[in-house]
Amino acid sequence: MTTTDSATAPTAIEDKFAAVETLYRYAAGLDLRDEELLASAFADDAAADFGPATKKAGQEYPPIKGGGTIAAALLDSLGHLDTTHSLSNPRVTLDGDTAHLEGIMACQHLPREDHSRHVLMTNRYDVDLARQGQVWVIRHLTVDNAWTEGDPSVLAGI
Repeated sequence: MTTTDSATAPTAIEDKFAAVETLYRYAAGLDLRDEELLASAFADDAAADFGPATKKAGQEYPPIKGGGTIAAALLDSLGHLDTTHSLSNPRVTLDGDTAHLEGIMACQHLPREDHSRHVLMTNRYDVDLARQGQVWVIRHLTVDNAWTEGDPSVLAGI
């Protein structure tokens, strides 16, 4: 825990919610195409690996390093899509100023010009976080696919 007055130190429940809120910022940043909001979910030296999930959809997506680089790459590769990302079943383990989060993210993707096609990916998120000031940020993110429904060709070109 950071050095704070014990009367103002966050409780474990507050820390767990704040860690989950990091994934809410991430999802909202993606869906709103808000690069600043999306980047706020990542540490400057973050690493993200979407490869396990995208490979199952027939796409290759190399690991990315750097919070701002991750945000820019995601928004660029998803720029032709309308998306919704919904987090469920988050489980957070705290260890001082670090945390581990596992959860399920339902990721709906529709071509912006053709909502008659879609692909829904339900992905497992494995996330290492660190406290950065008053917020939690993603240090390492791995995304793997649990199942997919719809037309995976919607993801062509990511």
